[in-house]
Amino acid sequence: MSSRLVFFLIFLLCAGLLGVAFYMEHFMGLEPCPLCWLQRFGFMAAGFVSLLAAVHGPGTAGTRIYAFFMVVGSGAGLAVAGRQLWLQSLPADQVPACGPSVEYMLDVLPWMEVLTTALRGTGDCAEVTWRFLGLSIPGWTAVFFTLVIVVGLVLIFRTPKRSDWIGG
Repeated sequence: MSSRLVFFLIFLLCAGLLGVAFYMEHFMGLEPCPLCWLQRFGFMAAGFVSLLAAVHGPGTAGTRIYAFFMVVGSGAGLAVAGRQLWLQSLPADQVPACGPSVEYMLDVLPWMEVLTTALRGTGDCAEVTWRFLGLSIPGWTAVFFTLVIVVGLVLIFRTPKRSDWIGG
């Protein structure tokens, strides 16, 4: 399978997952917490890099560079998902207090303070409002971030075919 096709499939996966997130928000009424928003940005980053790579169709070196940035974006998303899973595992008396909505924080706080507050997580982030096959939303995002990271690492470390040196 060409790296160009792999990148396009990763883009479709990320776009599909973002579509599911927006469906859950707007049609199922699940309000995203700050950590959910950051996970969306992880999928946006990985999807954007993948789309650029699919359009560009780079050779071996370019494929490795794009895959590296795709892994970085997904790794950041996986770290955020891990933080949210940790918050969800806390006993009720150790869960942080609920905070203001992301929209409110963006209106009244500097963006660095919004980011640090979001990364700390709030009581909203610890609430499990939806499960599928026993996994909560951050559990599923962790699975998909891990999948994207594995694919990215394969693209980085695979031995190129001769034809890969001139284009994807």
